[in-house]
Amino acid sequence: MLSGPEKQNGIGSILGWFTSTIGRILISIIVPVFTFVVLWQGFIFLRDSNAPKLIIVLVAMVWGVGGVALLFLVTNWLVERLGEKWRSHLLPYVFIGPAMALLIYFLALPAFRTFYLSLFNANSSEFIGFENYVFTFTDRAMLEAYRNNLLWLLLGTSLCVTLGLLIAVLADRSKYENIFKALIFLPMAISFVGSGIIWRFIYYFAPPGREQIGVLNAIVTGLGGEPQAWLTLLQPWNNYFLIVIMIWLQTGYAMVLFSAAIKGIPADLMEAARVDGANEFQIFFHITIPSIMGTLITVTTTIIIFTLKLFDIVIVMTGGQYGTHVIATQFYRQFFTNRNFGVGSAIAIVLLIAVIPVMIYNLRSFNERKAFR
Repeated sequence: MLSGPEKQNGIGSILGWFTSTIGRILISIIVPVFTFVVLWQGFIFLRDSNAPKLIIVLVAMVWGVGGVALLFLVTNWLVERLGEKWRSHLLPYVFIGPAMALLIYFLALPAFRTFYLSLFNANSSEFIGFENYVFTFTDRAMLEAYRNNLLWLLLGTSLCVTLGLLIAVLADRSKYENIFKALIFLPMAISFVGSGIIWRFIYYFAPPGREQIGVLNAIVTGLGGEPQAWLTLLQPWNNYFLIVIMIWLQTGYAMVLFSAAIKGIPADLMEAARVDGANEFQIFFHITIPSIMGTLITVTTTIIIFTLKLFDIVIVMTGGQYGTHVIATQFYRQFFTNRNFGVGSAIAIVLLIAVIPVMIYNLRSFNERKAFR
């Protein structure tokens, strides 16, 4: 049994520890929040300032980079002052907290806001439930966009992956490997808008009586053929001509990743297979493919996600006309051109739902196996 003074001392020490710990935790929360608010107000001040644009940009860069560093240092310093137990629990959030906050603010909240808008009419004045989603799956133009996206998905992705893998395998055996890879990878340095403009000149069709300056029509007429309006009159073949641009752009990306994975295959394994009598096709299908399966899955799913969200090439080349609309261009047309915020938001949610399963599969595959072997 403890005496009265001993009990009071014990209770006092417990209360002291409790108040000290709670005080430290509150300080570790309040001080970073206060620092964040100060930084936020600084950006608002810069946004509303009438100072020269160059000065605002320079100050914003210093304020942003220095402010983020200050926020991290202050938070880390405060957490380090807590006990070992609290430090081990809170310190990871010091690193991932800002990233999570940005993801929530710029991705999660807009997604919920978009879904909310999709439940209203064109000008968001009347709640109509899921009528916009019914429209997106019954409208003729939307069904055409789904068809085109499926075409891009199947043909574009398969050809990018196949050609990238084939070039990676063949270039690995050539003494001019670096030159070939550099030439094939070069289109990746061009933006999608820039590549669209380049290919517009290739597919260009001049009216009758004028000189054909388009590369493809110049070749056709030089061989004695008739020039064609490759992107306007040749439907649905014009979609295939657009897919060629994606293959031109993405094959280099696939090739580089496949080449890195192939170089990671042990040379002893390949030599042992050849000594045992395996031919090159058997080595390719029974050794190379299984060894780079992680990379193969990652590259394929990444290109699938890109294809589902495809926008730049179509909007630059045809603007979605002549039967070339895809889901993203329909979203742009409904939301920004027609000002139908309900249908536009519904299309955006449909596109988001279509991408999510592929992303989940990609992340699971990446976690289950090493992507580069």
